[in-house]
Amino acid sequence: MTPINLKGIFPPIPTPFYKEEVAYDKLSLNVEKWSKTGLAGFVVFGSNGEYPYLSRPEKLEIVKTVVRSAPKSMTIIAGTGCESTRETIDLTNACAEQGAQAALVVTPHYFGDKMTSAALAKHYTATADGTAIPILLYNVPKFTHINLSAEVVAELSRHPNIVGIKDSSGNVAQLGEYLNTVDEKFQVMVGMGSVLFGALTLGCSGGVLALANIAPKACVSIYKMIYEHNLEAARDLQLKMIPVNKAVTGTYGIAGLKAAMDLLGYFGGDPRPPLLPATEKERGEIREILIKAGLM
Repeated sequence: MTPINLKGIFPPIPTPFYKEEVAYDKLSLNVEKWSKTGLAGFVVFGSNGEYPYLSRPEKLEIVKTVVRSAPKSMTIIAGTGCESTRETIDLTNACAEQGAQAALVVTPHYFGDKMTSAALAKHYTATADGTAIPILLYNVPKFTHINLSAEVVAELSRHPNIVGIKDSSGNVAQLGEYLNTVDEKFQVMVGMGSVLFGALTLGCSGGVLALANIAPKACVSIYKMIYEHNLEAARDLQLKMIPVNKAVTGTYGIAGLKAAMDLLGYFGGDPRPPLLPATEKERGEIREILIKAGLM
């Protein structure tokens, strides 16, 4: 199995809809534009891709579109986590057939009180045993209300087909625990743009950041500055991006992220119902935030 390099910046790309249908042509154009900004790859249908609202055929066609539209040098990761282990394995292998090189597997969470450390370890081990491509753990307590402990991550990091984790908890101390305990080949990626600077200086390999959809060059610059030991410039740029990140991931959500994309020359469009689009008032506020950050 070809090793997966998770160094660099990956945006979890939104799914563009037109009249509630997936706009594959707009997706292709977005990918082609992002590909010129220094990004290392793409994460397809993560949380910002509205993956709970996509059918299986749509998911497979989206992966196919992104693989076809991106340069061969970029790594394509598909979000394939389902509630059952069997469906997770099946969807992961189907996405692999469409060209995905790795899978991002969110913690099952519907029966949250039963998702013990033992249950999660068994789920991820069985998934990794049954998939044709490497998997990454996905820790996003904001949505799942499940947190992967350092002990479970350390155990799973020894599996040859579990190659990394995207941690979106925002807990820098927990990132440090992961880095202290995981296998040396295991790659820890931060999932929040607001802590990119701190995560990279601790030793994370890269980031999967909603912010990178609208400020890809800034995120890539922070990454490069840190590895060139230009910490002051990296810190200053990180501080400049924090209000933007807060707007598109917290305050305004996916609708706000898509509105920002529209303002910056990408195709964002509206989210799929029941999510509501950004209001005109919100769009005006987002515009001001982007202008203040120097993105417009």
